[in-house]
Amino acid sequence: MPPIRGYVFDAYGTLFDVHSVIDAGRAITSDPAALSVLWRQKQLEYTWLRALMGRYEDFWAVTEAALRHSVRRLGLRADDGQLARLMEAYLSLPCFAEVPAALERLAGRPRAILSNGSPRMLAAAVTASGLERHLQHVLSVDAVKTYKPSPAVYALAPRALGIPAAELLFVSSNAWDIAGAKSFGYQVAWCNRTGAPAEELGAAPDLVITRLDELPA
Repeated sequence: MPPIRGYVFDAYGTLFDVHSVIDAGRAITSDPAALSVLWRQKQLEYTWLRALMGRYEDFWAVTEAALRHSVRRLGLRADDGQLARLMEAYLSLPCFAEVPAALERLAGRPRAILSNGSPRMLAAAVTASGLERHLQHVLSVDAVKTYKPSPAVYALAPRALGIPAAELLFVSSNAWDIAGAKSFGYQVAWCNRTGAPAEELGAAPDLVITRLDELPA
């Protein structure tokens, strides 16, 4: 394979811990983990459905819709203030512990985020986690008004970095995202933090790791 000339990272679940919202969920449920899991599931489903329907809304709107559905589905009660506090948690998601050192170790080649997140959400998360100095680009699907795994999204990073996809390593914790990036033409590393089984999508990762500090420098 060609040498790696740059790195492209998914954000949510890869750099940032989406399930840290569990703490905020304690205000409305005794089982905040169940709320977090369903919320994340519906958030992703809504991106795929909106992409298929050609009815784009940015990730903030999608995330709020997924939260409201999840609260109703679990039979919970939450007023607008409580929902707002849960949403605000997405603006200050912590990164996983190894992320800053892992990104620092890859210095010397461009490092980028390519995410479903809206520009505002990504800017807030990057600032809150102190990752600005480790990233040369923060790219949002908002530029093309659709969601992963659309090829239009994966095309954003090679264009921004000026490097062909085949010479970039795309890193994600989401196996479906890995399949999309591999199909587009990236080299791909699946950060399988949870020991999940591989997806049956006919696009295997080039590398499987459990933490970002296992990436080849």
